[in-house]
Amino acid sequence: METFLGIDYPTLWFLVVGAVFSGYAILDGFDLGAGALHLFFKKDISRRIALNAVGPVWDGNEVWLVIGGGTLFAGFPVLYATLFSGMYIPFMLFLLFIILRAIAIEFRGKEEMKWWRNLWDVTYSISSMMLALCLGIVLGNVLKGMPLTANYEFNGDWLSFFNPYALLVGFTTLFLMTLHGGIYLCIKTEGKLFEKIKKLLRYAIAGFVTLFAILSLYSLIYFPHLSDRFKETPVLFIVPALGILSIANVPRLVSKQKFVSAFIFSALTFSFLLLTVAIELYPRLLLATNNPDYSITIYNAAASDKSLGIMLSFVAIGVPLIATYTFFVYKAFWGKVKIDESSY
Repeated sequence: METFLGIDYPTLWFLVVGAVFSGYAILDGFDLGAGALHLFFKKDISRRIALNAVGPVWDGNEVWLVIGGGTLFAGFPVLYATLFSGMYIPFMLFLLFIILRAIAIEFRGKEEMKWWRNLWDVTYSISSMMLALCLGIVLGNVLKGMPLTANYEFNGDWLSFFNPYALLVGFTTLFLMTLHGGIYLCIKTEGKLFEKIKKLLRYAIAGFVTLFAILSLYSLIYFPHLSDRFKETPVLFIVPALGILSIANVPRLVSKQKFVSAFIFSALTFSFLLLTVAIELYPRLLLATNNPDYSITIYNAAASDKSLGIMLSFVAIGVPLIATYTFFVYKAFWGKVKIDESSY
């Protein structure tokens, strides 16, 4: 098996896929969270400001989802096939809501009628919430595992995707993204709307911390396989510990109105939690709950070493370019939102 800097290609590609999806969670997470808060703003001008806070960047953020799907397909085609065929219903719901959300953002400002704008406001907010929920449900099922055949095909009922654990992960994800989005909106707004978002942010923080505590306890009790690697290598406990410290730092910074720093730590929370997930799974990608021998790992799911080596070259060039583009977009639209004739 070929290696790079002492790391075999499947492991290296596992890190690449994880990094790209982490980037997507951080970037699209805040605009999904901002959308989840949208209906709490009663005035049209408040909703316009909130929408224009994410308006210049939301579609660019979704580029990271496309890249994530591409890297998953290129690096681990077996896992890609199993997930997208087995989780057909959740992924179709996700696709539906991502389309509705995009339409709502673009159509809302096309007419002045109140019913028209309310229709798309509701569509935008519900779609944002459902997208966050669907992402969490998929993650919850990956953590829990799925029944698979010897050919790595899903061997269960589609209703099983909406199990209590997956739903708990889904709602925890929704509250984390709402927290993340609320902090972003505090950075981008001022006046009465800013004060309103600050109040909502406190509820989002309380909801996330409560759900995260329940989820952690649930995972330790009912899914011991998720802690096996930490027990084998205790030094790895530093990763979830850093995640908990990041979570604890967010309300402290919010109370001091240091919202840029709070946003950085909410982004770090995503990073450490997803890194914890990666450690919990490695080298498995998907546990077969009916027979562990049927589990999908980074080795039986990976493309050939030659293919992975070639694609890593593209990643080394493409990802930094996209990251640079993302940086310049955010830099160009930095600052408080101002409504003008070109606004949504």
